[in-house]
Amino acid sequence: MATCPECDAEIEVDEFDVDKGDLISCPDCGSNLEVTSIAPVELESVDDEEDDEDDDDEEDGDEEEDFDDVDDVDDDDSTGEDFD
Repeated sequence: MATCPECDAEIEVDEFDVDKGDLISCPDCGSNLEVTSIAPVELESVDDEEDDEDDDDEEDGDEEEDFDDVDDVDDDDSTGEDFD
């Protein structure tokens, strides 16, 4: 058993079914919780807004780099015909 840090509800969590870092939801209040300890199982509230913003920033940066790489490849192919 673990306790929700948001609403103090008892949550049935088997320490053999979760790993440290796993995310679960409180069945009573719906809060997203991260498993921070296995024995005993301890939960910590996860702030969705900060995580979403961080994920969006990382994804946007990765996508831009991927597009740049594709452009570079296309440019290399077109310039590969020049045999100076």
